[in-house]
Amino acid sequence: MFQPLKGVRIIDLSQVLAGPFATYQLGLMGAEVIKIEKPYGGDWTRIGDWVPDLADKQMGMAYIVQNANKKSVAIDLKSAEGLAALQRLIATADVFVENFKPGVAKRLGLGFDAVRKINPKVVYCSVSAFGHDGPFSERPSYDHIVQGMCGIMLTTGAPGAGPTKVGSPYVDYATGMNAGMAILAGLHESRRTGEAVQLDVAMLDTALMLMVALMSRTLSTDWTPGRSGNEAWSASPSSGAFETSDGTLMLAANNAPQFKRLCAAIGRDDILTDARWSTLEGREKNAQALRDTLVETFKTRPAADWEDALSAASVPAGRVRSLDEILGEAHIATRGLTSEIEIDEYHRPIHVPAMTFKANGQNHPHTQKPSHLGEDTETVLADAGFTPDEIARLRSTGAI
Repeated sequence: MFQPLKGVRIIDLSQVLAGPFATYQLGLMGAEVIKIEKPYGGDWTRIGDWVPDLADKQMGMAYIVQNANKKSVAIDLKSAEGLAALQRLIATADVFVENFKPGVAKRLGLGFDAVRKINPKVVYCSVSAFGHDGPFSERPSYDHIVQGMCGIMLTTGAPGAGPTKVGSPYVDYATGMNAGMAILAGLHESRRTGEAVQLDVAMLDTALMLMVALMSRTLSTDWTPGRSGNEAWSASPSSGAFETSDGTLMLAANNAPQFKRLCAAIGRDDILTDARWSTLEGREKNAQALRDTLVETFKTRPAADWEDALSAASVPAGRVRSLDEILGEAHIATRGLTSEIEIDEYHRPIHVPAMTFKANGQNHPHTQKPSHLGEDTETVLADAGFTPDEIARLRSTGAI
């Protein structure tokens, strides 16, 4: 097993998507992730779900998909006893993760300075919408709000359309991957220096970094991006979306060798000998005429045929698929992107993500099912040195 983080303990106070996805990925790499939840309700995704059979049992689909390989400890952080118990756990950890609105962790007595006093070598990672400084810092937010603010919605969709959101909470999950990378770097730095590390990971920062080519060009020139629809950012007439006899083909023949192979693969060597398109300058000058010619050709055959022919000729191309279509491809099964979890309350296996990359030829899956709320509380506390009497007292006060 690929377990580079074996022996690393993470105290995870994060909820919903971004923070939990970060710690889930770290858990797949061998870290011990202790998820701290409220005794009543727990992580919102346990119940705020679109599968009632699961949500009714506090095991919502959105919770399951990023909370395997974690231990659930239920602690009331608003009680003095609960906070003291958590502080004892923090002393045993390597990493502390929170995604409260900036300022909340500090008010709870769990800010960076407070946690560093308990654990001088801790890697402290905060995940928030806008970061811990700047005019927006204390605002609450969610993925779709950040999508609207970062500029992506005014570059998505066809020209003339209204703002269009990406059809997935991609900012949340990208932020989770960003936080995971930051924590790995923080662990290395902490071990190198013997000092605590404070990490500040923001959804808006992440969203802009996902648009870095557009961001840099906008800042460096007078250019402002508009909606490109399904067209390639290269603006090449032989790249972008082309309708076929039964669907849409995405094509990228940007450079001269690719364009030459494209013409051969579609049986249109005559395009190369046409004076209008025999040079790059000519193709740019007569772009619309070239595109019209390619459109006519692509409409003569199905998208799958073109995809096979062009791929064989080393021309980047792929037909547009639905999500269920791509998930049904043999390629996806080979890559091992998911593994199955059996949940008693649900009538079919639930697919959860494996690591986002392969290591040593394998994409390692989960090894432990998601825990029910508070399922591991007493075990984790006992492992951290709490006596049976201390645990019983915490239980009697409602702190756990």
